[in-house]
Amino acid sequence: MATKAKRTTHRSKTGKKLYAKRDSKGRFKDIQTYERAHRADMKRKSKAEKGKAKTARKRTKKG
Repeated sequence: MATKAKRTTHRSKTGKKLYAKRDSKGRFKDIQTYERAHRADMKRKSKAEKGKAKTARKRTKKG
């Protein structure tokens, strides 16, 4: 089974925080700015959050 790609943090010359995305073999795949990657992460919901939203909706629904 393939392992999940990992991200490590670095700093650019200007001092911005960067993520270096790696593939399952540890090679660099992509360099992202931390700010943009973090915003994309916050936009998504985890499986646990999705489950909580479904149960909360069921409780409030009458029918």
